[in-house]
Amino acid sequence: ETAVGLYPDAIAFDGVNMWVTNRNSNSVSVLRASDCTHVMTPTVGSLPFRIAFDGANMWVVNNGSANVSVLRASDGAHVMTPTVGTGPCGIAFDGVNMWVANCADGNVSVLRASDGTHVMTLTVGSTPIAIAFDGANMWVTDMDSDYVSVFRASDGTLVKTINVGDKPSAIAFDGANMWVVNELDDTVSIIRAADFALVDTIPVGDRPLGIAFDGAYMWITNGDDNTVSKR
Repeated sequence: ETAVGLYPDAIAFDGVNMWVTNRNSNSVSVLRASDCTHVMTPTVGSLPFRIAFDGANMWVVNNGSANVSVLRASDGAHVMTPTVGTGPCGIAFDGVNMWVANCADGNVSVLRASDGTHVMTLTVGSTPIAIAFDGANMWVTDMDSDYVSVFRASDGTLVKTINVGDKPSAIAFDGANMWVVNELDDTVSIIRAADFALVDTIPVGDRPLGIAFDGAYMWITNGDDNTVSKR
């Protein structure tokens, strides 16, 4: 194990290093993936939550300061700090733009990755929290309205709104289907990206919170029974 900062939250890979957001230290711990050696600890904004990589820079969502810290992956240098909405939580990259879910504002800020320019702001619902890209559309979960909003990435058009389970708080794509973690009913809704059809609703552990794809299986963290479900 390797020590990082206080309340490590999210983690992302840049091809060489792992970047860990330290929510209560207002920093990011950068660890060399090959041997876990500590590389650097750049300072970011208040309450860093989620993090995403655009191929050159790491984008760190600062939930407490309503902005995003953009750090150059090669050396951790601060590149820019674009302003977003209140209480930003989730972030995802569509190949051109970064999409930031603003939990407290009920919207999504879309920023051009190359220079941080604001592209558009899209209304989602009451509490958008998690976001994922399927290659054409962005999928945004609203944890208080129990649905997923699907936006066309190219122009922000709302394509579909899909009802899921109770408090959808995490989402991941397996190349064909979106997997939506429903925190309060201990299930995952599996939705086919091509036509938005519900493929299955599967049980997992108690209070599932996170999800990630390994290329073959989905791994779901279950917060209240301290287990991981592999599906």
